[in-house]
Amino acid sequence: MIESSSIPPLTIFKQAYNAFLALGQFNGNERNRGVIAIANAIKTGFDRILEANTLDLEVSREMAVSEQMIRWLRLTPERLETTVEVLQQLAEASDPLQQVINAAYQLNPSQTYCQRMPLGVIAFVYEGFPELAMVAAGFSLKSGNSLIIRGSNASSHSDEVITEIIQEALEDVGLPVDCVSGLPCDSSPSLEELLTQENYVNLIIPYGRPSLIGRVSQLATVPVLRAAMGNCYLYWSPSGDLELARQVIIDSHGSIPDPVNAIEKVLISPHHNSSTLSRLFKSLQEKGFKLRGDTRLAADFPEHLTIATDNDWQRPYLEKKLAFRLVDTLTDAISWINKYSSGHADCIVTESYRESRQFAMESDSALVYINSSPRFDRNPKQGESVFLGISNQKGQRRGLINLETFTTLKQVVQG
Repeated sequence: MIESSSIPPLTIFKQAYNAFLALGQFNGNERNRGVIAIANAIKTGFDRILEANTLDLEVSREMAVSEQMIRWLRLTPERLETTVEVLQQLAEASDPLQQVINAAYQLNPSQTYCQRMPLGVIAFVYEGFPELAMVAAGFSLKSGNSLIIRGSNASSHSDEVITEIIQEALEDVGLPVDCVSGLPCDSSPSLEELLTQENYVNLIIPYGRPSLIGRVSQLATVPVLRAAMGNCYLYWSPSGDLELARQVIIDSHGSIPDPVNAIEKVLISPHHNSSTLSRLFKSLQEKGFKLRGDTRLAADFPEHLTIATDNDWQRPYLEKKLAFRLVDTLTDAISWINKYSSGHADCIVTESYRESRQFAMESDSALVYINSSPRFDRNPKQGESVFLGISNQKGQRRGLINLETFTTLKQVVQG
């Protein structure tokens, strides 16, 4: 197998596109065998992957990479086991390309219906979380697409070994090897070339910190599906139960390894009494959270809160940190959330049906949670739904990124 680092980027794009065309000759059962083969290859390749990951961690520490990125980068047997489980569940899911959907309109006198079909070549551009490359490969293969993996310098050794293992598995079951390929991360021009490769690439999915998402969105001429992470808001109503609010906050941070739907900002009413707030703040600090607050709250609770900056309200912390802010009404809370949250998952804790309906109707988030934890689970172990992430952008692909997200619709007019 030729090292991808020695192949010109344009050749990688062409090979991925040709592999997508070849993949169209294989049915759903054959693609499922490919997903299972990838899962099995990863399981038997744990040592190879962890050895490469250890090398990445050593290099990253020498390069003074942030502790946050080190946590994201560090693979464990448990994280790899979860990845295998996700791939196994993907293989068992129904074939998205077999879905036939009624058309929203009929072209008389013909019959019109919609058929799902693959997008083509998808590029997954990410930082940290090397296992997500494997999950994305499973999504792409299951839905009949090719995938180009482009990680960061910090995960270069892990990415290379993961790509090798996936391609070996594809070759073993007779599927096109280049339907999963890696793009070296050693040069910025290769990324820019990928983002503007409209002839061969059909969708870019960036995953990581806002700086990466923003850079990809700014440079790309290929359609982009932004995956959001962190900066989720909770409005705690005066009628809302203290223990429920506490549980929702803590549980939302339980997503491993990435805090996709972690509640990081909490809007509260002035009608909550001081003793209730003190109990909440103390409980959260005991759980290891760092707490901030607006000027009024920080002044009233100096033993618990430091002052939040103006920039805090619109940026994700992506760690166990919370900022609290007073708002006079639910309407004010919704207005603030719509302006400053990441817009992919926001919550309310309330005993008021009217408040819950208002929040559901007026919140501009892709997902709205009412008296429920927004905790994200890539492998929820119920039904057959498996998710790669959540998108906060408007349009048909907004919300949970699932198998259908990797497809498009063609309208068939039957005479």
